[in-house]
Amino acid sequence: MTLASINPFNGEVLARLAKHTAQEVERALSLNARMAPVWREAGFAPRAALLHEVARLLREREGMYARLMALEMGKPMREGRGEVLKCAWVCEFYAEQGAQMLADELVVSDARSSRVIYEPLGTVLGIMPWNFPFWQVLRAAAPIVMAGNTFLLKHASNVPQCAVALDALFRDAGAPEGVFSTLLVGSEVVPGLIDDARVHGVTLTGSESAGRQVAALAGAALKPLVMELGGSDAFLVLEDADLELALDDALRSRFQNNGQSCIAAKRFIVHASLTEAFAQGLAARVAALRVGDPVDETTEIGPLARPDLRQQVLAQVQASVRDGARLVQGGVSMPGSFAAMQACVLTDVRPGMAAFDEEIFGPVAAIIEAQDDIHALHLANSSRFGLGGSVWTRDVVRGEALARALECGAAFVNGMVKSDPRLPFGGCKVSGLGRELGVHGLKAFTNVKSLWIA
Repeated sequence: MTLASINPFNGEVLARLAKHTAQEVERALSLNARMAPVWREAGFAPRAALLHEVARLLREREGMYARLMALEMGKPMREGRGEVLKCAWVCEFYAEQGAQMLADELVVSDARSSRVIYEPLGTVLGIMPWNFPFWQVLRAAAPIVMAGNTFLLKHASNVPQCAVALDALFRDAGAPEGVFSTLLVGSEVVPGLIDDARVHGVTLTGSESAGRQVAALAGAALKPLVMELGGSDAFLVLEDADLELALDDALRSRFQNNGQSCIAAKRFIVHASLTEAFAQGLAARVAALRVGDPVDETTEIGPLARPDLRQQVLAQVQASVRDGARLVQGGVSMPGSFAAMQACVLTDVRPGMAAFDEEIFGPVAAIIEAQDDIHALHLANSSRFGLGGSVWTRDVVRGEALARALECGAAFVNGMVKSDPRLPFGGCKVSGLGRELGVHGLKAFTNVKSLWIA
């Protein structure tokens, strides 16, 4: 059995990689299990040195890795370069800050000495998606490895070459065997991995349905779990917003990575006095985007990662139009492309439509009209998702009040939602459990131990 690497722009089969056998999976598990206590005792210095070297190699190989992502999952080259550099940043951040973040915390109690200490758990299984094939892995692996755990990667089946490249990256950086291991396996192997006593925690970035399945498995095995799942982020444009600024960031937020981002703005909730101008401005900007081969440096939107994903997005657009939404730009397949489509803008979107209720994982902007702040907030929170959200206004105090009331894990005022190694990242509702990044992400897979000395 093999995993196929397919160019989503032209359908070319780039490579077929053999899936790991049961014996190869067992070897990887055994290696990680044997390395876990060694890496735990190694201390912070060698862990930091490893992450610094990973960062150095990422910067050195920026163009190579960007091209690999463009070929294998369709990310435009300029965005791929940005992803690789962000991966280097997260490695450097934890290399430089991890020891201090995990230092013992003194607590005043009735003991002569009492403190909170943070100990690694062992081996953590990372189940990662295809849409940010380097960033999603490294934002999980960097803090996990810095905390003294080992990392076992099960990557998405349509990016096997990225998975192999990540394994080679850590090996080339001098990681001891068993600190970072990649498994080329399908999803059918995941239940056994989660249940294996040598796996001590699970981190997943993926869909809501995948999250439910993995949560059930981890719960049955009583394993700690962090999940970042889907999103349908609200982008609130108040009547006093800087319209040009909001439009520029709306375009970037919705259509980066070909619209395939969990934290992309997906529901544009615009005050009635600005709805028409916002829709016209966004449609004009979208019409000017260059859709094409992601390897071409001038391409701004590449293909979706697979033809079935394009078909799903187009079906959601068509269902919304049947229910009364108005398609004002794009929304059709690109002739001659394996999985590309024209980026599109929908107006007159309301609750009950697919464009409002569901996550559309592609280049589709849904514009919803709001009468006032209360109405806008109600619309924003009328979603089962709760990953991120943003508010656009010239009144920062007003914006902060609304941002605080958004039911999500990350709320921004006059800025697009983005992840940052310095801040915790994750969602509420069906958008996930736990947090990655920041100090919270570093401690997510540690045993928080109270030490009391009389």
